[in-house]
Amino acid sequence: MTVVNNATNDVRLAVLIDADNVPPHNVQAMMEEIARYGTPTIKRIYGDWTRPSLTQWKSHLLDHAISPIQQFSYTSGKNSTDSALIIDAMDILYAGNVDGFCLVSSDSDFTRLATRLRESGKIVYGMGEMKTPNPFIAACDRFIFLEVLQSNYDESAAASEIKDSEPKKVAARQDSSRSRTQRTTKDKTAINKIDRKLINLIASSIKDVEDDNGWAFLAEVGNMINKKQPSFDSRNYGFDKLSNLVQSIDKFEMQMRDTGNPNVKLVYVRVKNGRR
Repeated sequence: MTVVNNATNDVRLAVLIDADNVPPHNVQAMMEEIARYGTPTIKRIYGDWTRPSLTQWKSHLLDHAISPIQQFSYTSGKNSTDSALIIDAMDILYAGNVDGFCLVSSDSDFTRLATRLRESGKIVYGMGEMKTPNPFIAACDRFIFLEVLQSNYDESAAASEIKDSEPKKVAARQDSSRSRTQRTTKDKTAINKIDRKLINLIASSIKDVEDDNGWAFLAEVGNMINKKQPSFDSRNYGFDKLSNLVQSIDKFEMQMRDTGNPNVKLVYVRVKNGRR
């Protein structure tokens, strides 16, 4: 069953990555996630590439056509990478060639940049590790944690590997494959727990966009939640979709409405008996 979703492939994005604050093993999952929100027409990564600690990035840059921008550390203890990224971001903004930005870093120094870009009418997606300070998260339209992306990517890759195995190899490795699948499911953990704060956030967002009968279009609810809390992501709670997360909470009820297309349904949700 398919849920209606607006196409975003025509949205041009500038992807700017702070190599000093993002591990290279996240790049595949990160680029796949970015593709969900638009087309990355500009892809740049900033760092002092003379440093041995950044050598692991090389193969990833070639695979994803990301342009490395050299920025020497002129003074010990000072991060000049931030300044280079910020200057480039403003140049791109004034050139007017993109519709939005994706800032990949766990550094709060980009808080003011994200705010400035949004003030200019650009959508700003943020990506970083869970250690990212809240001011930077709040400055973005939406913020995605890299740990969640990587966990989902690893699980999808493991499932795909098992599915695509040759029949004779599947027979020979049936036991080990089954064990691996079970282990993958068991190891999948949420970074957040469903609590009263989350339930209140969902309930208040439903109230904000509900009709006279209390029903709210789930897509609108999701947009409202992200406006209130940019770091919200159903995957943070172990669910791949918002509908699955909401359905797991007994305080809400869902309704599937026909669209005339048997493969497409509109999902509506409301608070049971007006409870919050």
